[in-house]
Amino acid sequence: MTLPLALSQNTVNLVYAAAAILLILGIKRLSSPATARSGNLVAAAGMALAVGITLFSPGLDRYWLIAAGIAFGSVIGFASARMVRMTAIPQMVALFNGVGGGAAALIAAAEFHRLAPEPGGLAGDILAGIMFSALIGSISFSGSLVAFAKLQELLPGRPLTFPAQQVFNGLLFAATLAAAVAAAAAEEQVWMVALLVGALVFGVMLVLPIGGADMPVVISFLNAFTGLAAASTGFVLDNVALIIGGTLVGASGTLLTVLMGRAMNRSLANVLFGAFGAAPSGGGAGGAATADGQMVREITAEDAAVMLAYASQVMVVPGYGLAVAQAQHATRELADLLEARGVRVKYAIHPVAGRMPGHMNVLLAEASVPYPQLMDMEDANPELGRTDVALVVGANDVTNPAARSNPESPLYGMPILDVDSAANVIVLKRSMSPGFAGIDNELYSNPKTAMLFGDAKASVERLVAGVKAV
Repeated sequence: MTLPLALSQNTVNLVYAAAAILLILGIKRLSSPATARSGNLVAAAGMALAVGITLFSPGLDRYWLIAAGIAFGSVIGFASARMVRMTAIPQMVALFNGVGGGAAALIAAAEFHRLAPEPGGLAGDILAGIMFSALIGSISFSGSLVAFAKLQELLPGRPLTFPAQQVFNGLLFAATLAAAVAAAAAEEQVWMVALLVGALVFGVMLVLPIGGADMPVVISFLNAFTGLAAASTGFVLDNVALIIGGTLVGASGTLLTVLMGRAMNRSLANVLFGAFGAAPSGGGAGGAATADGQMVREITAEDAAVMLAYASQVMVVPGYGLAVAQAQHATRELADLLEARGVRVKYAIHPVAGRMPGHMNVLLAEASVPYPQLMDMEDANPELGRTDVALVVGANDVTNPAARSNPESPLYGMPILDVDSAANVIVLKRSMSPGFAGIDNELYSNPKTAMLFGDAKASVERLVAGVKAV
């Protein structure tokens, strides 16, 4: 069955180009917290336009199956948007990214199954596109599932390694490529199955030895993979929308991966094969804890509240601990109280704070923190030197001075927030246990640093009560 209003392919492609422009504009607006919401709507409109015009493509049939897929996906998407907590957004992004890669791999396998039995059914360029989509899409799918499991704590966040792991991975990838070559040469289903299985296993093995501290880079990297797989699928299906959309996602994911790597002073090879954080150093819990063998100074919520209330400028440094505790709303309330007393409040955002790029920006936007108060690392560091109190809420590795001063530290060379340049530092933390990188934070033993132990949200609420009582 085809629609009576089926359009010419040229008309469909023209509308695809308009949808691509909307996608580009949407991605551009996502670069700023002030325009991110409208950018998301613009990009969604572009995607809706692309899907809608596809229904009018010549020769399309089985609309009941398409309608069922749209309905099923819409229900999952709506439920996820309404039910998933903001702290779980990184996991959801990883999962949805994996679904995109899996879809590309399934389309490649379906096209191979449909065309391979026909003599001359697979032209060389189509065959290459199928193999590439099946390989990259499967790696993205299984790798994203492992990233999801690590972020959801279904798997340990630390690197999972075994002897000669990289040798095994290299041999596995070589065997998978060999299966792809065999599938292209023989056009037999058994080799396509071998390719898919090998790529799925390789995706798992690729992400298992990567620690939680590197998840922002991994998510960006796998997102680029999904985009490339989608673009390749577009060539297989001769679909302009997939080619343009996949290329945009692949390019933006690649650029973001490079930027995240620079923000951590890590090469992509080091992220993928370095097993960063495999041997975490231990940390005490609360109380008279130590950092690098030195005693840390604790502070009560009441004393911390006095310091904040009489400061001229306070810089809030949010981290994953804030996200886990859902402390963004309480932090906004504290900032409002301080501003009512004439205190200037700003927020220092590290590019890799949290578990995905922009994680902290999203959480603070949810709490209606004014966009002008959010400062990138490059702008925040000079301000920290003019700050009376830096309030670190759950951030760890991105504030560790060892990244500047200790060549033996795995963090050495990583750009950090110069929290220790503030006149006073108050750190809100559950315990002295290290962060995802497994490295003790030298900031905690700094004489100007005071530790307020406890759940981030509960601690901020105690600060709120303390400021009110001043």
